[in-house]
Order: sequence, then structure tokens, then C-alpha cells
Amino acid sequence: MDKRKEIQKVKDWCKKIKKERNRIYIIERNPFKEEISWLRNKVFVEIDRPTEIANKHSVVYDSTTDSLWEYINGSWRKIT
Repeated sequence: MDKRKEIQKVKDWCKKIKKERNRIYIIERNPFKEEISWLRNKVFVEIDRPTEIANKHSVVYDSTTDSLWEYINGSWRKIT
């Protein structure tokens, strides 16, 4: 699968969970571990959790910018 489609799939899932739960931020086990290779080592998907307090072994979805972030080499970077 194309990486852009995989990114969109994760974003769509995050939007769905956010709408269902209706909370400020959400932490979920990564359901894409087996399916998407570049998410294999990410333990959690954190939705709208500030990167300052997010787990460095997570992927973070920011709904205000509709973007995914991961911690690489000492800083948070946008996944593109």
C-alpha cells in the first residue's frame, strides 16, 4: 500500500475514535502494528495528546493540523 494511503487510513481511524469517545485526548494501543510496516515499533496511537507529555514510542495524531507525528532522533517530526 502507498504510504500516503496508509497515513490517511491512520488519520481516518483517529478521527473516528475521537468522534466516538468525545474526550480531550485519547491513548489507544496501536491497531496497525501488523498491517503497516512503518508503525511496527509504535506501541500506542495518541490522539490530541501534547507531544511534550506523549510517549516517545507512540505516534501522535494532532486533529488541529490533521497530521501525524513520531519521535525520531531526539525530536518530534511530522510524518509525510
